[in-house]
Amino acid sequence: MAAAAAAAVGGPQPPQAEVPAPGLALDKAATAAHLKAALSRPDNRAGAEELQALLERVLSAERPLAAAADGEEAAAAGGGGGPGAAEEEALEWCKCLLAGGGGYDEFCAAVRAYDPAALCGLVWTANFVAYRCRTCGISPCMSLCAECFHQGDHTGHDFNMFRSQAGGACDCGDSNVMRESGFCKRHQIKSSSNIPCVPKDLLMMSEFVLPRFIFCLIQYLREGYNEPAADVPSEKDLNKVLQLLEPQISFLEDLTKMGGAMRSVLTQVLTNQQNYKDLTSGLGENACARKSHEKYLIALKSSGLTYPEDKLVYGIQEPSAGASTLAVQGFASAAGTLGQLDSSDEEDQDGSQGLGKRKRVKLSSNTKDQSIMDVLKHKSFLEELLFWTIKYEFPQKMVTFLLNMLPDQEYKVAFTKTFVQHYAFIMKTLKKSHESDTMSNRIVHISVQLFSNEELARQVTEECQLLDIMVTVLLYMMESCLIKSELQDEENSLHVVVNCGEALLKNNTYWPLVSDFINILSHQSVAKRFLEDHGLLVTWMNFVSFFQGMNLNKRELNEHVEFESQTYYAAFAAELEACAQPMWGLLSHCKVRETQEYTRNVVRYCLEALQDWFDAINFVDEPAPNQVTFHLPLHRYYAMFLSKAVKCQELDLDSVLPDQEMLMKLMIHPLQIQASLAEIHSNMWVRNGLQIKGQAMTYVQSHFCNSMIDPDIYLLQVCASRLDPDYFISSVFERFKVVDLLTMASQHQNTVLDAEHERSMLEGALTFLVILLSLRLHLGMSDDEILRAEMVAQLCMNDRTHSSLLDLIPENPNPKSGIIPGSYSFESVLSAVADFKAPVFEPGGSMQQGMYTPKAEVWDHEFDPVMVILRTVYRRDVQSAMDRYTAFLKQSGKFPGNPWPPYKKRTPLHPSYKGLMRLLHCKTLHIVLFTLLYKILMDHQNLSEHVLCMVLYLIELGLENSAEEESDEEASACGPERCHDSWFPGSNLVSNMRHFINYVRVRVPETAPEVKRDSLASTSSDSLGSLQNSGTAQVFSLVAERRKKFQEIINRNSSEANQVVRPKTSSKWSAPGSAPQLTTAILEIKESILSLLIKLHHKLSGKQNSYYPPWLDDIEILIQPEIPKYSHGDGITAVERILLKAALQSRMNKRIIEEICRKVTPPVPPKKITAAEKKTLDKEERRQKARERQQKLLAEFASRQKSFMETAMDVDSPESDIPMEITTAEPQVSEAVYDCVICGQSGPSSEDRPTGLVVLLQASSVLGQCRDNVEPKKLPISEEEQIYPWDTCAAVHDVRLSLLQRYFKDSSCLLAVSIGWEGGVYVQTCGHTLHIDCHKSYMESLRNDQVLQGFSVDKGEFTCPLCRQFANSVLPCYPGSNVENNLWQRPSNKSIKDLIKEVEELQGRPGAFPVSISSETNLSKEMESVMKDIKNTTQKKYRDYSKTPGSPDNDFLFMYSVARTNLELELIHRGGNLCSGGASAAGKRSCLNQLFHVLALHMRLYSIDSEYNPWRKLTQLLEEMSSQLGNEEQQPEVPILYHDVTSLLLIQILMMPQPLHKDHFTCIVKVLFTLLYTQGLVALSVKCNEEDRSAWKHTGALKKNTCDAEKSYEVLLSFVISELSKGKLYHEEGTQECATIIPVAWSPESMEKYLQEFCLPFLRITSLLQHHLFGEDLPSCQEEEEFSVLSSCLGLLPTFYQTEHPFISASCLDWPVPAFDIISQWCFEINSFTERHAEQGKALLIQESKWKLPHLLQLPENYNTIFQYYHRKTCSVCTKVPKDPAVCLVCGTFVCLKGLCCKQQSYCECVLHSQNCGAGTGIFLLINASVIIIIRGHRFCLWGSVYLDAHGEEDRDLRRGKPLYICKERYKVLEQQWISHTFDHINKRWGPHYNGL
Repeated sequence: MAAAAAAAVGGPQPPQAEVPAPGLALDKAATAAHLKAALSRPDNRAGAEELQALLERVLSAERPLAAAADGEEAAAAGGGGGPGAAEEEALEWCKCLLAGGGGYDEFCAAVRAYDPAALCGLVWTANFVAYRCRTCGISPCMSLCAECFHQGDHTGHDFNMFRSQAGGACDCGDSNVMRESGFCKRHQIKSSSNIPCVPKDLLMMSEFVLPRFIFCLIQYLREGYNEPAADVPSEKDLNKVLQLLEPQISFLEDLTKMGGAMRSVLTQVLTNQQNYKDLTSGLGENACARKSHEKYLIALKSSGLTYPEDKLVYGIQEPSAGASTLAVQGFASAAGTLGQLDSSDEEDQDGSQGLGKRKRVKLSSNTKDQSIMDVLKHKSFLEELLFWTIKYEFPQKMVTFLLNMLPDQEYKVAFTKTFVQHYAFIMKTLKKSHESDTMSNRIVHISVQLFSNEELARQVTEECQLLDIMVTVLLYMMESCLIKSELQDEENSLHVVVNCGEALLKNNTYWPLVSDFINILSHQSVAKRFLEDHGLLVTWMNFVSFFQGMNLNKRELNEHVEFESQTYYAAFAAELEACAQPMWGLLSHCKVRETQEYTRNVVRYCLEALQDWFDAINFVDEPAPNQVTFHLPLHRYYAMFLSKAVKCQELDLDSVLPDQEMLMKLMIHPLQIQASLAEIHSNMWVRNGLQIKGQAMTYVQSHFCNSMIDPDIYLLQVCASRLDPDYFISSVFERFKVVDLLTMASQHQNTVLDAEHERSMLEGALTFLVILLSLRLHLGMSDDEILRAEMVAQLCMNDRTHSSLLDLIPENPNPKSGIIPGSYSFESVLSAVADFKAPVFEPGGSMQQGMYTPKAEVWDHEFDPVMVILRTVYRRDVQSAMDRYTAFLKQSGKFPGNPWPPYKKRTPLHPSYKGLMRLLHCKTLHIVLFTLLYKILMDHQNLSEHVLCMVLYLIELGLENSAEEESDEEASACGPERCHDSWFPGSNLVSNMRHFINYVRVRVPETAPEVKRDSLASTSSDSLGSLQNSGTAQVFSLVAERRKKFQEIINRNSSEANQVVRPKTSSKWSAPGSAPQLTTAILEIKESILSLLIKLHHKLSGKQNSYYPPWLDDIEILIQPEIPKYSHGDGITAVERILLKAALQSRMNKRIIEEICRKVTPPVPPKKITAAEKKTLDKEERRQKARERQQKLLAEFASRQKSFMETAMDVDSPESDIPMEITTAEPQVSEAVYDCVICGQSGPSSEDRPTGLVVLLQASSVLGQCRDNVEPKKLPISEEEQIYPWDTCAAVHDVRLSLLQRYFKDSSCLLAVSIGWEGGVYVQTCGHTLHIDCHKSYMESLRNDQVLQGFSVDKGEFTCPLCRQFANSVLPCYPGSNVENNLWQRPSNKSIKDLIKEVEELQGRPGAFPVSISSETNLSKEMESVMKDIKNTTQKKYRDYSKTPGSPDNDFLFMYSVARTNLELELIHRGGNLCSGGASAAGKRSCLNQLFHVLALHMRLYSIDSEYNPWRKLTQLLEEMSSQLGNEEQQPEVPILYHDVTSLLLIQILMMPQPLHKDHFTCIVKVLFTLLYTQGLVALSVKCNEEDRSAWKHTGALKKNTCDAEKSYEVLLSFVISELSKGKLYHEEGTQECATIIPVAWSPESMEKYLQEFCLPFLRITSLLQHHLFGEDLPSCQEEEEFSVLSSCLGLLPTFYQTEHPFISASCLDWPVPAFDIISQWCFEINSFTERHAEQGKALLIQESKWKLPHLLQLPENYNTIFQYYHRKTCSVCTKVPKDPAVCLVCGTFVCLKGLCCKQQSYCECVLHSQNCGAGTGIFLLINASVIIIIRGHRFCLWGSVYLDAHGEEDRDLRRGKPLYICKERYKVLEQQWISHTFDHINKRWGPHYNGL
């Protein structure tokens, strides 16, 4: 109407390209308001026209610019910011117009108010984290966004979290897809009722503006698309157009998010056909629109599509809509290029072989199909939008927009129909696409939303022929890659198969189509239509037959194949996805009797397809040799539908079975596969490479087995139950190529098999028969029984985790079938058959998972070796199951030896398959069994215990399933006259067992031993004739027998003439001339199966007459034969069990067994030993000797090993008690002796050839992580929780040092504290020593070793040559003797005064070391180099604290801090106190003694000026107090009370010449203790308030003159208070200070406790030091007496004090000078400082140390809380959401793993953080993977996860997405390894990270 007219009139207006003039721009709102008013009037023609004109102008303003931007590159380059600006402008106009003059945001809010939010519909793209709840889902594709999931109630449901692969949408609120109980709070209310109606004028403008806007977008898309020259849209151009359109599409997307009201307007616009016709018809005088329409038509053409007006063309039966079509259309301009393009496209689909053409024409002859493929007609914006979406290969934004609209029901239907209409076009585009993976994902993203809804799928199936379209499209897709099949008859084969090497199959390009097909088949209504439509079934079978026989393997006989093709992956995937999954989908709808018809249809067309296939490959009766294909989907369809028919639909099996001839053909190929499996396992296919083994494994692997091997075996079982048993058995042995082996003769000629393969092929054939006869998966087991059997088989092979069990139990592979893993039956069966073993810890650090292990009764009754053999991918698993079974029997005392696989009772057969048991009762099998028993008894070659085991198993199966009719009377009647037709009289095993066979005629090579015997026996040969002659040769014409049967069946009604065996086939079996001539010999046998069994019993037990019929003693046995005694055991037990069963089955047998046993074989005189027996005896004897020899060797080896272990020590666990090498026990040895673990020599460490300890140096910040509060820090899991590092030990020490440096002299500050809280160097050793020169050559050899090590030799890293512990340096051992040590330790009785003087003198003497060391010796060089190593271990920032860089004070500080770090860490390893005492484990491997020597040597190089030596301040009173303060301009020294006492201790001791005298040590400790105590008093005095202070000052002053006033804390405290009161220390700044101090009532006890706590840290470190330097043991004690014990151990406490009961710390004081004088001297320094800086004066006082042990952050119980907060958290550095977020477990920092965004100077963020936070050690939790990664220096390792699911398993990468819970034990282990610095030793798999983490 008006709109159209306006559009036509408007036309292009180049002059007004920038029509919205500045004035107008400001006035957009006004214009909009005016127009809205105009349109609201009843007569709105004028308004409408005005609006259209405006829109035409505004929206076409972009037109020329867009063209320039896309078409001519140059113009765009010149245009600068042009295009963007115009588009912005247009969008602004649209927003204004929509809002009708109001603000756009208010408009949005207004529209949102009318949103009836019944559906969530949130659309997400790949990698989004969503949830799936199986309990609430109706469709298996159901998914929820995190918000809806957490808002709903899913407790106790079977849900998991998953990462979306292709994108998806939230189904909350959609009751078609999920149960309403699972809806979240927002979408539970059916809110349509209470939402008011939308006012008309609110959206009026939208209805006018949006059609133009969308048309504008379409024009854009038309113009931007240039059909490229090649057949490939050039990615770049398309992406450019899309980038330009980004704002427009985003605008549309925002509109959809405004809720239901706006969506319904959009739906109207998109589906209104009139609008579309008016705007896009391309008629009228608008040149621009016309041009655009032409481009659209060209695009259609080039896609191989036609516009339906061209129907006349379809008169021509031309498969390709080629040039002719275009010519008719008259598009002369385009015709040239397009015609050629299009036809080439179709050509290559035809496969360029005539045969493809033939097939193709046949398929495409009906126009319906053709139109499906080639016709598109667009009637609305929606349809053309989808067309362009496909053309542009599904841009993400467009997909999201189209999906965002889905909550609108009307749109959903329209869109689904449009999608189906474009289905063929999608397939064509997908096939050509380069980004087929991305495109596949986006297609499925859309289709899964549409087809999961049953109602919708049904509607589209009925109205749009959805099934026809899908099947046709799939067929077309596969037709493009067909090749001629080479199976069977290579030259004449007419069969075509898909070529697995093609990209289409290799890259799974067909996946989206197949996935959609499976999806719609899961809906019953759709599947029913499919199964009823005969045409569709025919087409589908046609499709399946493309896969029949694909990926054919031909056995390489000469040389190894050059190139191993990996196409088998593609082949297996294709059969599973394209054939098996749709099959399972269909089967799931055939569960009840009413669906019989469907099965009949499928079976009928399946058989037809099979018949066609046999004809096409020219198959008669023999498969081609040396060929195998594992892909027989037609056979499997047939088998599975048969099984379903019998199991669920009560169909009569015979009514759906074909004739005998067809059955014979059907069994050939599946049987060929079974034989080939045996050949592959016998290594007959080795020349085909590893891939053939891969195929054999995949065929039986858990995801494939129930679509591959199970149907194959079932089909063979069906064939066996209906065919002649003799024929079937002989076929089996012939297929397995062991016919020639089945001879009584001891030698034979096998024309088709090498001797070395015979044994395993025979085992294979027998095993196959056992499986065939005992497997009941499809023959009567219920689903629960099957599940139980599968589970038992898997658990018997190995203990399994819950998830691996879920994975290994073959479930119905069609995910849509509704049988879900983790269903209730799974859990209940699991708890019935298995016990859960909780995850345990091994000290080696290997993390265990929670495992399930079979219950005892399962081993006892349910262990089924047959099932195990069927389900093992690796042969070793069978062995593993048997080993576990053996172990169980030994443990439970049921059987001591090596048991045989137990015989397990089977589920009863379904009546339809009773015929299967005839195999056990046919003469052919009995002859084979008889022959094999005889051969085993006679020790012929190539027979194994396995063969015997299987033979006995088959006999037992036969006895269990014997026909009941046999009565003893009729059996006795079988005289010789009935024996002429064969060896055995009847076909019943029970009676045949007792039948004696006297003579057998055999064909043997002339060289065989039998031939010579023959001449002797010839005398009696004439008497043979009457006896057995007729039947003798029977078994060896096995093949002939089979041929005869086959011919009989084929020629039932034809003349005898055809009875000839076809020469083609027989020629294969005999290769004339290739072997020595065969002659006939006659053997005397005179055995029956029973007698053979009894003799076997003798043979197995190694005793004559070992078998005695048990019923002779205990008649009961015959009445209740179920005896547990026989259920487990070896071959002897099996034989006894069989004989017992035989006796039970018939009285005759019982009698005969008794007879045989009565004929007691006389003891054989030794000379008559037959050769065979001699051989076995020899063997036994030889074995016995070998065993003895072995025993002897082993014993010798063990004793050697023991002595080695004694010398080499245990190195496995760091805990084991290893004595240090220094042997202190014998005082007469003068020097410490070390063993070098490289050269093995032992000796002292000397100066020219020093020995060193293997050490690992690492920087550590563990100490710095101590905090002062007991509450552990938690990992932040919300924005409010943050962790600030202010209260860590490292931060506090840092602040203190910088504060000191502000006010005092730098060099003095650096002596007053220790560093190394962060980045301190920790030294640890494994305790092994080596010569340093040996070590150097060892490093050299490592450097030349090209093997990839986990460490870097260039950085000096190596592993200890003995215990392989990681190390990176060698610490030289100081040459010294032990005796000297003992002398030094004797206490002398010098007074403390003398000692103080000695200490001072010793410190002042610079060259106190022996001269030799100060000169350059090897030892001193090594000490230098190790010192360099220690320095380089940590970063510069952790070494340099001085204001003047490079000052020697820095080194000085660093060196004594290394000692401090190591002592403090050892204290932490001991749990923070020394109560446990003893030489703890850490002490045994400590290298502190050696380390001290190295440090002391270097400390002595820096002598402290005696003026400044703190020692003097501690021990002397200085006269001129005031003079110190004279020089104001110079910064003062640090007051001694501000010094850290432990640092002073280390400085004093390291300044002394080594080795140190014990007296001097004690003296230093005593002096320092006085200072420490005074510091405690000062701290205490500051802690209390003014009144307390004055009270104490008073009480103490009274006692000042008592005798031991210097040892009374009250006196001292009062003195300290009075001294400090002289300064400003106690001055409170105003009154607010007082309020903050909580008044504490200090009692004498609490003060004493405070002082002890204050002094303890110092005492602990000092005791440790004493322990290491003098080797004294630490006493153990209770926590409360730690102070007194340590102080007496250190010699602070005079001995007589120890009796006093209330222990007083002050009694330890021993003042070197009068206490009051020295205290006042110390206090004076502080007073003079507080004069100027009262505040800092208080802050700098040493406070009591209240550090708790370091801990990692506390983690929440449930992993989800961490995941939800962090996985969407933005990084603080780059403000993006990281791809791999991680969080530091030490300090809680959030980092980007591998994020290039946060890279600094080539270091990624995690590595950087590990250096800053842990000095090179980082512990990160990877949020998206739930695992912990450790960074140590330049290496990293995956540590494992501390979160486990309910079954005790990790879920790395959150693949399963089950809820995870913290495992406290694991976290403790992690923390322990962090604190003890043992990551390097315990974790084995390290790799370099190249700073990229």
